Amino acid sequence: MTTRRNLLFGAAAALLAGAGYAAGSRNAAVQAARERVSRSSDIMQSRFGRLEYAIAGRGEPLMMIHGTGGGFDQGIRFGRSLIARGFQVIAPSRFGYLRSDFPDHPTPANQADALVDLLDHLGIERLAIAGGSAGALSAAQFALRHPDRCSHLALLVPAANLANEDPVAFTPLQSFIVERVLASDTWFWVLLKIAPNQLMRTLLATDPALLASVPAEERQRARLILEDLMPIRDRARGMLNDARSSGSPANLDFSRIGTPTLVISVEDDLFGTAETARRIAALIPSARLLVYPEGGHIWLGHNDEIASEIASFVRRGTG
Repeated sequence: MTTRRNLLFGAAAALLAGAGYAAGSRNAAVQAARERVSRSSDIMQSRFGRLEYAIAGRGEPLMMIHGTGGGFDQGIRFGRSLIARGFQVIAPSRFGYLRSDFPDHPTPANQADALVDLLDHLGIERLAIAGGSAGALSAAQFALRHPDRCSHLALLVPAANLANEDPVAFTPLQSFIVERVLASDTWFWVLLKIAPNQLMRTLLATDPALLASVPAEERQRARLILEDLMPIRDRARGMLNDARSSGSPANLDFSRIGTPTLVISVEDDLFGTAETARRIAALIPSARLLVYPEGGHIWLGHNDEIASEIASFVRRGTG
């Protein structure tokens, strides 16, 4: 009896120690994520409130607008290959992400106007702008509303409703995961540890089986994009707003965009952006379309190639 009691006490102590270790690891991870984003950006005052941004690199300026789940940090992450090619990347946090305010009307059109305030703040008259996923709508609105400030437009895996169909329609399981993840940094941390492949499929719309066929640096990039979603609670309002914007019919006349435009997508993107990209490219008079056969929503295996395409496109001058 004594031996059995000792075994039970030992097992309970081990469980408590494991739970304590897990809680400590979770708290440390969340704190590290908060410190990472808090010390890497600046704040300016736009007509819609505070707007967070970061700048990295030297050379010709290019604005990189993040997608769902991002922030300035994702913009810098997506822009690293362009920084290596001699660009200075300016990466804002869109409405409701991290330290950027969430105004009464957080539309892509208003976001575009806030980005003009950022250019004025930085003393930049004109630059190329790239928008990924849900950020593509803000980038397109920028080119449409402020053509004198936009030299080139690049739309990467654009998430937009152009056919009365939500491009990011989730299954019940995916909806459950998203609801829990957005509500808690703890839930996200737990799922990141026990189900990273499900998170990759649900939040990054990329088949995790692709990881086996890409170089190690691309596997590392996918892991960092996923980890960079922490702290996710500080991005929740922006993510929910993106879901509404992307799921609603796009209130944007792409045919009026006269800026030289490059539209890029991937055929096996689980958000179905390849068809959206084709529709957009057909509407914009000056658009060039590039669709890769596989790579998912984060274009696995094509990061360097896409950076080279964007760099060449911008530097050709007239597109």
